[in-house]
Amino acid sequence: MMSLNRRILFSATLVLLIFIVGIAWTLDRAFYDSARVGVKDRLFAKVLMLMGDAEVEDSGELDVPTNLLDAELGHMNSDTYAFIIGPANTIVWRSTSSLNKPIPDIALLEKGKKEFAQIMINDEPHFIYRYGVAWETPSGDHPLTFNVITDTVLFEAQIDRYREDLWGWLGVMAVLLLATQMLVLRWGLQPLRKVSVELAAIESGHQERLKGVYPSELQLLTDSINSLIAHEHKQQKRYRNGLADLAHSLKTPLAVLQGAIHSEDDEAIRRKTIQEQIDRMDNTIQYQLRRAATAGSSPGMGLILLRPMADRIVNTVTKAYRNKQPAITVAIDDSIGLRIDEGDLMELLGNLVDNAFKWCRSSIHLAADYQQNQVVIQVKDDGPGIQPHEIARILERGVRADQSTPGHGIGLAIVRDIMQVYGGELSIENNPDSGLCVTLRLKKSK
Repeated sequence: MMSLNRRILFSATLVLLIFIVGIAWTLDRAFYDSARVGVKDRLFAKVLMLMGDAEVEDSGELDVPTNLLDAELGHMNSDTYAFIIGPANTIVWRSTSSLNKPIPDIALLEKGKKEFAQIMINDEPHFIYRYGVAWETPSGDHPLTFNVITDTVLFEAQIDRYREDLWGWLGVMAVLLLATQMLVLRWGLQPLRKVSVELAAIESGHQERLKGVYPSELQLLTDSINSLIAHEHKQQKRYRNGLADLAHSLKTPLAVLQGAIHSEDDEAIRRKTIQEQIDRMDNTIQYQLRRAATAGSSPGMGLILLRPMADRIVNTVTKAYRNKQPAITVAIDDSIGLRIDEGDLMELLGNLVDNAFKWCRSSIHLAADYQQNQVVIQVKDDGPGIQPHEIARILERGVRADQSTPGHGIGLAIVRDIMQVYGGELSIENNPDSGLCVTLRLKKSK
């Protein structure tokens, strides 16, 4: 695919060429019309001069002096000549310059009518200006048409010279504009080249993030890239920590299993010991896999509405606890949503609702609301609750699955870790009457 620099340069060049051609055509047409008007005015002036020299006798005879003031009309090799048409379309007078020139077959014009046109004489273009008059004499009016003709050689030479100058200067201007445009583009696209260089440095491992100062138009892009890089680094760190914690957590049950194999205890005790360690290892592996799979917040994450997700989870967990039929209330407005990974949200709500079903006696309450710039989610049950010292242990950072509070599995530990990833707050407290209330506080989506 064509580079961005070439795309812009090609587009700008095309626009410039169209603009230059448009200007050239407009100026050429304007000059052509102006030059044509100049020829018309020049011929009209000669007609007026000729009319000033001419006289009509009382008998109707036309008298034009041979020594005309206009030198062009009195010169044999002149490109301009004149003639006068009288009654019956006859030529009653012609200039000296017309003696070796053909006279076109034209008729009288009406009184006061003027006509300027381009005609062909002997297959050569000529301009002609005609003026019809009715000369008043005591014996009556005498119709006359004054005609002045000139060839287009001088006119065309003038147009050709102008076009040469016009295209020459426009060509120079186009080259200068293109050169200036290339310099401006190079300067304008410098931040993009800087981004490309920094991205190459990040890819090669020489730097970890985009450090340059960029224009406001690119700032959002560079901030998003840095956020993605930071998110990727956090994800890799979670994977490494998860693997390290998994390896550490499996050491003890593996040592116990190895000891049980060589133990001299009876078969029942050995089986019980092995099963306990297998369950412990299974819980640990599940916990670490879910912890490593936590996506965390990232740029461009979509908004997920809480109410549909909560209804889905409640319906699913209800089927898993068919023997229990607690009274379930869901107080979540349809407009409340979070920018969070869908899998992470399912883990959060799924574990809390599952624990509530597991320990409740007859009722479960699930609610969510906006409080200032936070979304507050609460899951309450009317079960036995948790001892205060166990609550403190659940909220302690770095507690592994194999150290989780007995009776609550790894659910609350997973919820705690997901909330840490999203920068949220988790609080657990016993209800005044009975049961447990788990509260999640997450940043409100914009």
